[in-house]
Amino acid sequence: MASIRRTLSPAYHDRSYQNGAGFSSPSNKFLPNGSSKHFSSSSHLPFLFNAVNIVYRKGWRRSFCRCLFFFVIGFVFGIAPFGYSDTDVRAKDFTFPELKPPHANLRFDDQIVTSVSLSVNTKLLEPKESTDIIEPLKQLIVVTPTYNRGFQAYFLNRLGQVLRLVKPPLVWIVVEEKAASHETAEILRKTGVMYRHVLCAFNSSSVKDPRVHQRNAALEHIERHKLDGIVFFADDDNVYTLELFESLRTISRFGTWPVAMLAQSKNKAILEGPVCNASQVIGWHTNDKSKRLRRFYADMSGFAFNSSILWDSKRWARPFSNPIRRLDTVKEGFQESTFIEQVVEDESQMEGIPHGCSRIMNWHLHLDTDNLFYPKGWLLEKNLEVILPIK
Repeated sequence: MASIRRTLSPAYHDRSYQNGAGFSSPSNKFLPNGSSKHFSSSSHLPFLFNAVNIVYRKGWRRSFCRCLFFFVIGFVFGIAPFGYSDTDVRAKDFTFPELKPPHANLRFDDQIVTSVSLSVNTKLLEPKESTDIIEPLKQLIVVTPTYNRGFQAYFLNRLGQVLRLVKPPLVWIVVEEKAASHETAEILRKTGVMYRHVLCAFNSSSVKDPRVHQRNAALEHIERHKLDGIVFFADDDNVYTLELFESLRTISRFGTWPVAMLAQSKNKAILEGPVCNASQVIGWHTNDKSKRLRRFYADMSGFAFNSSILWDSKRWARPFSNPIRRLDTVKEGFQESTFIEQVVEDESQMEGIPHGCSRIMNWHLHLDTDNLFYPKGWLLEKNLEVILPIK
């Protein structure tokens, strides 16, 4: 048969494909096996466009197939077991060695445990020695009568600063006569000491020493409110050491100690108080030459006692239940002794402090300040008239 070859029409030589990939003629169409029946060498430009078109159409498919192929190979190599691994995990590989206590030859005489106690052993919580128990400090009840005079502010401030240094608990009972002054109340607030401002309403104009009824007002206050502690009469014009207040807490019923005081002539010191053998009172220091001897030679600031004696007579086996008060009917100098006779029977019920009564812990100065000028409000109304210039 004769073959018919159609010539390429010039009109279709430069026609482009509809997909816009390139320009080609029918004679340049590649076969599936990669060869062509006819190749036109008249122009190189259509060939380049055909090559780009083939890469664009089939090149990305070939690259994707290669990547997929290598990915599958790598995945297979990754999960394939190339070595030996012992997957047989036995429980005995993780068990700890068994620890057994040494054998002890114990014999149980058929004892059967019927219950188990889960309570706390309180014996382990108790202190080993009784000295480890800390006992609370006894409360000190300091009674101070005061009245308007020239050195009142000085005396109260001095005593208040001493009481401020004493370890609590401590209550300061300050007793005034007739009316409570604002100046006294202001001083008590500034000291920082716990206090009670008590008023004595008794008319003491006919009494030589008004402090007798002031102390009785404090005793009545303690008895009515049943204050528990050690009662100590501390006059504001005396001088006290901190050791004295700490020693008061060792008193059980009644304690006493020697007091150094100035004589009326102010030219010598007199020692008045107990003579002690350890803590036992065996005698008294005295300079009294009067014929009528006192039963107890102790200064008003030279003793202290348990406050429960005032309101708990059964505890101390008191033979009478009359209130313990100071008496204003006795002579001066005998008031201390008559008061002590209401608290104790004899020296066997007393305690001498400190050990052996060997130290002086307070002084009674007997300062006479009654005739001194007492400014109103403890302030001078006018300045001094003499002014000295600074040189």
